[in-house]
Amino acid sequence: MPISSQLKIAAMASVAAMGAFALAAGTPALANHHNEAAEQSQPNIVEAAMGTGVHNTLVAAVKAAGLVDTLVSPGPFTVFAPTDDAFGKLPAGTVDTLLKPENKGQLANVLTYHVVAGRVPAAALGNAILEAGGTYEFETVAGETLSASLSGDTIVITDGAGRTSTVTMADVKTTNGVIHVTDGVFLPA
Repeated sequence: MPISSQLKIAAMASVAAMGAFALAAGTPALANHHNEAAEQSQPNIVEAAMGTGVHNTLVAAVKAAGLVDTLVSPGPFTVFAPTDDAFGKLPAGTVDTLLKPENKGQLANVLTYHVVAGRVPAAALGNAILEAGGTYEFETVAGETLSASLSGDTIVITDGAGRTSTVTMADVKTTNGVIHVTDGVFLPA
């Protein structure tokens, strides 16, 4: 079963359990306006990336690929967000070439290779890795596969060409998903 299906089932179970707990505790499950205000104050995925100061290349690429509207939509999405330093590790000229208007389709493919449909917190990904025996494969919005494994408590992502990147910061919450910051850029095989 794909991780997005597993997570949807787990999310529904969590919502049902919280609703049952609230009813058992005598608290109205849907009357928590404090959480609504907190959620509204959270940025969406693009706003969060713009506010970090270390995702300028990613934001420029998202704009050049025409993906802003998608990544501000309700989603939810999980984005593995490479830092500027991660883009800097690519061979010289790679980013400049991808940002050219004639390469918009290729750029969009690279960027959607970093996006998974659904909200996938690090704990759920870690559990999927353990349940899969150490390596968990999942599909991205680009239709390509990534592999996740653990190195101690750290999530390591392997792209289609066998390159590895580490999740350096997990679970950055946004209104429309979650961001996991990575120290590498995923490139399809």
